Amino acid sequence: MSDFWVFGYGSLMWNPGFQHMHALPGVLHGAHRSLCVYSWVHRGTQERPGLVFGLDRGGACRGMAYHVHQTNRDETIAYLRAREQVTMVYLERWRTIRLSDGRTVPALTYMVDRTHPQYAGSLPREKQLEIVRGAQGQSGQNPDYVLNTAAHLAELGIKDRTVTWLADKLRLDCVR
Repeated sequence: MSDFWVFGYGSLMWNPGFQHMHALPGVLHGAHRSLCVYSWVHRGTQERPGLVFGLDRGGACRGMAYHVHQTNRDETIAYLRAREQVTMVYLERWRTIRLSDGRTVPALTYMVDRTHPQYAGSLPREKQLEIVRGAQGQSGQNPDYVLNTAAHLAELGIKDRTVTWLADKLRLDCVR
């Protein structure tokens, strides 16, 4: 039993849901943030899927790293499995990340399983917008998920053209 790190790149950035000692920005190389997972539970249903972020292979992803005390290890991993593994669309992996203070540490990550039926792949952003606009699941409306993620990326100074484009379009929907 030892302290460990969890890497968040989507809703874990703004809603980790577990106790941690501190959080630092971090980078994971070899995977990128992508709205590539059909959500059948949290932000959609099987009849009307939403889209949520996954870590897909290639590139790099900036996100938040959470330092978890060893006494919270089992509880945190159980919580993350219950949250992230509802339909087993993610693969639980330990990957090396670089923290904003320069250290490299192993972190628990959830990589998308490209063989899973919920893997959406690289959809055109217009299709992403169409799917996100009307989807809702147990955790709320899909547009709220994308807007919250976009806001936290902006707070961290993380530029993601697709997420920004989607957020701009979704904000326009709110004004109409």
